[in-house]
Amino acid sequence: MTTAHHTIALAVRRLLVAAGEAPSVHNTQPWRFEVRGDDVIELLADWDRWLPVSDPRGRSLHVSSGAALFNLRIAARAAGRRPDVRLLPDSEKAPDLLATVDLETRELPTAEAREMYGLIPVRRTNRMPYDERLIPAHVLSALRTAASLERARLILLDRRSADDMLDYAALAQDELARDSEYVAELAAWTSGHGVPSHMHGPLADGVVDPIRDFGRRAGSGRFEPRPQLAVLTTAGDEPMDWLRAGQALERVLLVAARHGVSASFLNQPLDLRDMRRHSDPHHRRGHPQMIMRLGYGPIAPRAPRRPVNELLAQHTGRTARRHGTFAPAREDTSATR
Repeated sequence: MTTAHHTIALAVRRLLVAAGEAPSVHNTQPWRFEVRGDDVIELLADWDRWLPVSDPRGRSLHVSSGAALFNLRIAARAAGRRPDVRLLPDSEKAPDLLATVDLETRELPTAEAREMYGLIPVRRTNRMPYDERLIPAHVLSALRTAASLERARLILLDRRSADDMLDYAALAQDELARDSEYVAELAAWTSGHGVPSHMHGPLADGVVDPIRDFGRRAGSGRFEPRPQLAVLTTAGDEPMDWLRAGQALERVLLVAARHGVSASFLNQPLDLRDMRRHSDPHHRRGHPQMIMRLGYGPIAPRAPRRPVNELLAQHTGRTARRHGTFAPAREDTSATR
């Protein structure tokens, strides 16, 4: 290998490391990458890490992969490359090909891109109790703007709506707990790999329990009495929208990390909806894709990540599964992405 090729390989490796730091459902990390020459990276669905019981439509897989795509875009911009992204470029012949990223065009990295890139390893899902500080209005505005830049919407719930959502999440969790296949799938990804036990959060010492129960919570803690909740929505509810939701999610989470804001998720109602193979009716506020708890928490541990070599797809190792046929779309990459 020449020095030039070695340098290119190291540069690509840094991009894939950043992509692999993205959040994903139960830390499944359901993505792979194919490197095409020096300038093109393909994002592929890794269906071996799909959750067929709780995610029969593949929605959560696409949202997770969209978050990895956003990290790849930011890492590329920080490295002086302008990512030209196409979502679902060939859904008919290659349904597992979620996006292509062309990095041929060079540009000077912006301070914002470098800052966002530096926040990638800082962002953590935090299931610990938060303190009672309210998130300032200017920070909430920044989070809403982050979502809108990725064609999504972040809806901040008022007190009454947040209380209703907590009740809904608890009811959904109780119903899911009665589904043996769901419980078995959840256990497979929360014991030994996926979400390790030290990241499950403590048992709630009080009435409010605003985190997902993976069944292996240790210790106890008093959670904030008024959790600050938000719902991330998209205009549609198809694979293209799910990929955009994932990119919006990660942009929101990195902006939150910039302001010291922690996040965890209460997606049990969405799991229940997906398991019933329902799609929410059209609503002026959009289709819910993520339910988020935001606030100020302690430093959280880092979830384990797959090594880069494991993220590289083999030409003969693709397992295609069709979730619909959609026209190729070229993303607008004129903004800092």
